[in-house]
Amino acid sequence: MKKYQLGEFEEIVMLTVGILHLEAYGVSIKKEIETRLSRKVSVGALQSALIRLEDKGYLKSREGDATEERAGRPKKYFQITALGKKAMEYSKSTRNELWDAIPKMALSLKIAG
Repeated sequence: MKKYQLGEFEEIVMLTVGILHLEAYGVSIKKEIETRLSRKVSVGALQSALIRLEDKGYLKSREGDATEERAGRPKKYFQITALGKKAMEYSKSTRNELWDAIPKMALSLKIAG
């Protein structure tokens, strides 16, 4: 099986694009991540991840209509590709396999005080 490479932040971005579905654009993705994960996201880091994910073929983008509120600039919407879906499934199954391999005893340890 071909290995798919998704970093932690890339996986978060992919999942968020999936959650937002047809309304996934830069600002909405940033706000959704910040709200759901209580974590600040820099615009630069998000834009870099989106470009990287498009280069990998995991996301594709399209431009929306130009709006006055954006000074005539269109929003750039993102969608998960079939390859992106495979990468997400691979990442999820890999994590599940690792979780399942941890002996129960290893997670039942208590901190001694």
